[in-house]
Amino acid sequence: MGEAMSFWTTPGGWFLLTIGQILLITVCVLLSVAFLILFERKVFAGVQMRKGPNVVGPFGLFQSFADLGKFLIKELVIPDGADKFLFVLAPLIMVTLAFGAWAAIPISSGWQVSNINVGVLYLFAVSSLGVYGVIVGGWASNSKYPFMAALRSAAQMVSYEVSIGFVIITVILLVGSMNLQTIVAHQAGWFWHWNVFGGGGPSHLWLSVIMIPMMVIFFISSLAETNRPPFDLAEAESELVAGYQVEYSSTLYLLIYLSEMANIIMLSALISVFFFGGWEAPFPVHLTPGLASAFGLFWFLVKTFFWFFMFVMARAIVPRYRYDQLMRLGWKVFLPTSLVAVIAVAAFRVFGPV
Repeated sequence: MGEAMSFWTTPGGWFLLTIGQILLITVCVLLSVAFLILFERKVFAGVQMRKGPNVVGPFGLFQSFADLGKFLIKELVIPDGADKFLFVLAPLIMVTLAFGAWAAIPISSGWQVSNINVGVLYLFAVSSLGVYGVIVGGWASNSKYPFMAALRSAAQMVSYEVSIGFVIITVILLVGSMNLQTIVAHQAGWFWHWNVFGGGGPSHLWLSVIMIPMMVIFFISSLAETNRPPFDLAEAESELVAGYQVEYSSTLYLLIYLSEMANIIMLSALISVFFFGGWEAPFPVHLTPGLASAFGLFWFLVKTFFWFFMFVMARAIVPRYRYDQLMRLGWKVFLPTSLVAVIAVAAFRVFGPV
C-alpha cells in the first residue's frame, strides 16, 4: 500500500494523475454540453408554449447524441477559395482554448486540475485568446459575410473584456489573491460572506451596493463575450446569413458550437466562484473531508446550473440589440461604472476597517 502511494508522488505518477484529471474534466464537460443543450431547447419550448425534443429516447434525452451522429456523417465541405489550413485550424483553436480554461476552475475543495497562484490571470488570458479563433475562421472562409462577422466579433469581445477585467479586479481587491481556491475559501461561512455581499460578513454588507452591480455587469458582459443573445451580433442571421461560421459544416461546425457551449458553462461557473462562494454552502457545515468535498461539488453544480439557466432565459426572452447600442452599453455604461467600482473598493481596502 505504501509503495503504491509513494508511486503517485513521483513525476510519473503525477503525470498519470494529471492526465486522468484532464480526461475526467473533459468527459464531464462534454456530457454536460450534451444534456444542457437539450435543457436549453426544452426551456425555449416552454417559453414558446411547445413541447421541444421528445422523440429520441425517453423524454428526448438522447436528442443531442442523435445530433452528434448527424454531424459526424455529414460531408465536410471546405470552400475552394478558402485558406484550407486556417479554415480547419480556427475551430481547433476555439475548442482547445475553451477546454483549456477548465484546468484552473476549482470544482470543489482540492478538486482542480491545476491550482495556479495566478489562476484568475490564466483564465482571463485564455478566454481573451478565443477571439483569434473567430477572426481566423471568418478571414479563412474567403467570404465577405464571415469576414464582417469576424470584425464585429473582435470589436465586441475586446470591448466587453475590458469591463470583465475591471469587475474581476474588484473581486481580487476584496480577497487579496488571484488564486481561485483562495477566492472561494474567503467566502466560507454564511451567505453574507459571499463577494456579491461584500465578502466580509455583516460589517462589509454595505459593499453589496457596489458588488451586486458588478455581478450584473459580469453576467451581461459574459453574454457579449460568448456572442450569446441579445448580443449575438457576430452571428445575426438577419444581417450576416449566419455569422463567421456560415461556411462551416459537419464536424468543424460542431467544434465551434461545442466551444461556445463549453465557454458558457465555464462563465456560469466563474460567476459562482467569483461572487457566490463557488462550492461553499450558503450556511456553515461541519463534515468529514470526503463528505465536505462531495457536498461542495453539489453546491458548485447547483450554482453553475442556475447561471446557465439565466444565460438560456436571456436568449429566450430578450430581443437583440443593435450594434451601436451594444457598443454604447460597453464603453459608455459598463466601463465607467466598473472603473468607479474599482476605485471605491480600493479606497475601502486602504482606508476602511480591516
